[in-house]
Amino acid sequence: MTSELPKTSVAETLAQKIVALKAGGLPASTTRKCEDLLIDVTGLCITARNEDYVKSALAGWDDDGPCTVIGHARTLNAAGAAFVNGAAAHGEDFDDTFEGGPVHAGAVIVPAVLAACERHNPDGHMALIGIAVGTEVLCRLSLVVPKAVHKAGFHPTAIFGAMGAAAGVGTALGLSAKEIVDALGIAGSMAGGIIEYLAEGAWTKRLHAGWAAQSGLRAALLARAGFVGPRTVFEGAHGLFHGFAHTTEGDYGALTGDFGTRWVTDTLAFKPYPCGTMAQPYIDCARRLAARGVRAEDITEIVCEVAEATVHRLWEPLADKRRPRNGYAAKFATPYLLATGFVHGGVGLGAFTEEAIGDAGVLALAAKVKFVIDPQNPYPTSYTGHLRASLKDGSVVEERQPHLRGGAQEPLTRQDVMQKFALNARHGGWTTAQSDATLGLLATLYSDRIDLSTLRN
Repeated sequence: MTSELPKTSVAETLAQKIVALKAGGLPASTTRKCEDLLIDVTGLCITARNEDYVKSALAGWDDDGPCTVIGHARTLNAAGAAFVNGAAAHGEDFDDTFEGGPVHAGAVIVPAVLAACERHNPDGHMALIGIAVGTEVLCRLSLVVPKAVHKAGFHPTAIFGAMGAAAGVGTALGLSAKEIVDALGIAGSMAGGIIEYLAEGAWTKRLHAGWAAQSGLRAALLARAGFVGPRTVFEGAHGLFHGFAHTTEGDYGALTGDFGTRWVTDTLAFKPYPCGTMAQPYIDCARRLAARGVRAEDITEIVCEVAEATVHRLWEPLADKRRPRNGYAAKFATPYLLATGFVHGGVGLGAFTEEAIGDAGVLALAAKVKFVIDPQNPYPTSYTGHLRASLKDGSVVEERQPHLRGGAQEPLTRQDVMQKFALNARHGGWTTAQSDATLGLLATLYSDRIDLSTLRN
């Protein structure tokens, strides 16, 4: 076995490219995206701070310390803050998405790096480059064997998140190339996250981002202390991709090839709706259909063309997706989401209450929604939407959307991101004054000393 190992592993190649990056050397577009990530993730932590799953996550962590849990007076150790903030940021499924993955980077990387810097290196410049590197690693890992991790029954954000967090925290703390390799190797044994939450809408998906954040943080600290991890963590016969994608064959050049010279982070999408990403173009199509004057009672059937790889998460069992069992399950039920967008003109945070998921008008329309698989669908490279509505008068009306609104083809502006933050903060019970003060803090965080104490409330 030893003689067959590569002279230079994938992790070693990646680590050398990471340490060659310099703080302040990021492209302006990448810096701006990391600024948007900071705003978006903070707002998501605030909006979820009173939710039961966040209260449970906070109560279930018994290690107090000096680090900020956004929106809470209690402080935890660095791992605890990363865990709770990550769970909160991902919990409403309103966080960013990398369309090539799909993975959610901000909810993992931002909490991990902020907690690490708050505790060990309160340097805003290093937090910026750590968030950029961690996000880039997480997103690029999802391109090595596209769709395979989901197909194997795992949540890619959870699996690749631990690795991205290790790289991001390692960068922010100034680890050497050897230490970053060890951190990645250690994180490979901490990665995990099954997607069985789909069965009944359980809460476990919500903890995946936070668990990955704290895992990567712990891995980086262990590596800094001299703990050794396998350098062939990615491509090894028993490595990450063997375990979670059932193959060691992949495009590792997608991870390392032009790392540091081209930033896929720049293409991150910010969601306009708090639900499953692949459903969002279908919501837009439904809203446009309603805007054309089509009435729900005149529709006999809606057929959607979909990507095969999205069916097991967003379309089946069809009966459950038409009538979700609870509010969280509704976030991954395209027929329900599509119908909600049509009937109510959009899908907001209020669309997932017990009352909302029992809306008779929405459920009546959702019962008419079907799907067919489009073998030419470009997922996961692009997220598209389509619906074909048959009407009682015999006519047929179609709507198509070739991309995800909020993504690379139609990105949200900084003003859009700030407005989303304000809405999330208000939903979480913060006043306008608190929101404005927080936006002021975030605007200078990367250029100043990390101090999150004003976010404890």
